Amino acid sequence: MTKKKKELIVTSALPYANGPLHFGHLLEHVQTDIWVRSQRILGNRCIYLCASDAHGTPIMMKADQENISPEKLVDKYMKEHKKTLKAFQIDHDCYYQTHSDENKKYSELIYNNALKNGYISKKKIKQLFDQEKNLFLADRYVQGDCPRCNAPNQYGDNCDTCGAKYEATELKNPISIFSKKSPIIKESEHIFFNLTSLENEIKTWIDESSLQESVINKLKEWFKDGLKDWDISRDAPYFGFKIPGFEDKYFYVWLDAPIGYIGTLEKFLKDSKDKASAQELWSENSNFEIYHFIGKDILNFHALFWPALLHAAEFKKPSNVFVHGFLTLNGKKMSKSKGNFLLADQYSEILKSDFLRYYLASKLTNKINDIDLDLKDFQKKVNTDLVGKFINIASRVQKFLKSNNNKIGTDLEESLIEEFRKEAEFIFNDYVNLDYSNACKRIMKLADSANQYIDQNQPWVLAKEKINHKKVIKISSTGMNLFRILNICLEPLIPETTSKINLYLNLAEDSFEKISSSVKNHEIQSFKPLIERIEDEDIENLIEASKGG
Repeated sequence: MTKKKKELIVTSALPYANGPLHFGHLLEHVQTDIWVRSQRILGNRCIYLCASDAHGTPIMMKADQENISPEKLVDKYMKEHKKTLKAFQIDHDCYYQTHSDENKKYSELIYNNALKNGYISKKKIKQLFDQEKNLFLADRYVQGDCPRCNAPNQYGDNCDTCGAKYEATELKNPISIFSKKSPIIKESEHIFFNLTSLENEIKTWIDESSLQESVINKLKEWFKDGLKDWDISRDAPYFGFKIPGFEDKYFYVWLDAPIGYIGTLEKFLKDSKDKASAQELWSENSNFEIYHFIGKDILNFHALFWPALLHAAEFKKPSNVFVHGFLTLNGKKMSKSKGNFLLADQYSEILKSDFLRYYLASKLTNKINDIDLDLKDFQKKVNTDLVGKFINIASRVQKFLKSNNNKIGTDLEESLIEEFRKEAEFIFNDYVNLDYSNACKRIMKLADSANQYIDQNQPWVLAKEKINHKKVIKISSTGMNLFRILNICLEPLIPETTSKINLYLNLAEDSFEKISSSVKNHEIQSFKPLIERIEDEDIENLIEASKGG
């Protein structure tokens, strides 16, 4: 376990501000939040940041559909995102948006530094242009026949049928998804970030970071195929920040989105009246370690472009980028059109956030595997582990403590309690190493041991005779101490429930630091159900909600 206290900046990827959050977003935020809570419990300083990604053509088009300004659209969804994430106990220090003065300042600063250091160039390119909408079309906004296999309805960068990659201008019979008309090919001068000239620097960063093995393998593939310079500009009309020195050129959304982490840090420091600037905390000589949590679909932006851009602008590169797989629902890819889709807000109307947090944690490892949310398995897992094993410990022994005025006694099975304490250290190591699944297994193994201890000593039999009163109180007090240690271990996973249990135990200020001291001669509250089972009706309601999309 880490002894030296660290200072960490931690981020989740930015949800796009053109719709509500779905379960895929929650997977990542839950993963990050568990890691942040674990680090804080271990005494490390953690600044946890996120924001709504505010720029780009989709925002502009959605705002146009809703007949409001892009700024108002972004504000609306940022508020929704904050509310949803709070409902799932996601504990950001600052949740902001990328359309901000802070982000504009750092986007321009990083661009100007890269320009000054010789990493920016210009090049003329040919693009598809929708004459009716007066808009250059990104790859996803044009469909046509694959230039290799002739498969219809393929997007402008790759073919889902034969796997070919190509330029959008190569598509046969292209159609704009906006006007449904054939676009023309038009030339435009674009601004490029010279990624190819930083290949050695990126490789050095990869070697020095503890990236996941499959991440390194994927990066090696890209190097083998050959890096390309990165087009960081978009032509007007576009919702974003204008590039300094140009009237009709805007930063591509993926240029200023990760810089939004730094802009959000600046907002946090301002709001907390910290005299330091984000530039200081993100500088090459800063003591802060920087960690990004992302999905595997945006790996190239965070593990190629981002460290290269930071290097070019003389900012600190990430200490690590933690990558997770996708979330499927009931064994199938989530899809609104196919009736297999669940929004975060739909879930929170039916069940507690802690249930989902625990289930996702039980599936999450430090590998980049896809995770399936099987609703029936989810019900069984929560009811078995949290209700049948964990809460069961307290519910089995609390009745015997009533005869001791609801007081935990002074005589305890200290050797068993010490075994639990030692295992707690391994559990928190698992959290830090992102192996939440193993942490859950360790916790439930301890819960089994606690229940076995109660089974073997049979306090319900001993309680029939007054002469056994001290033994019964010792067994019950030991059981409650084991329950308390498990509660501390579960705090990163189910914070709402563990907080409720702390109140029940009259240990509102309990913490991992106090785990070395047993709870003795201590009055607890009268027992009330601490978790309710997930009923079949709840799962039926979730399934019904997923069909509605």
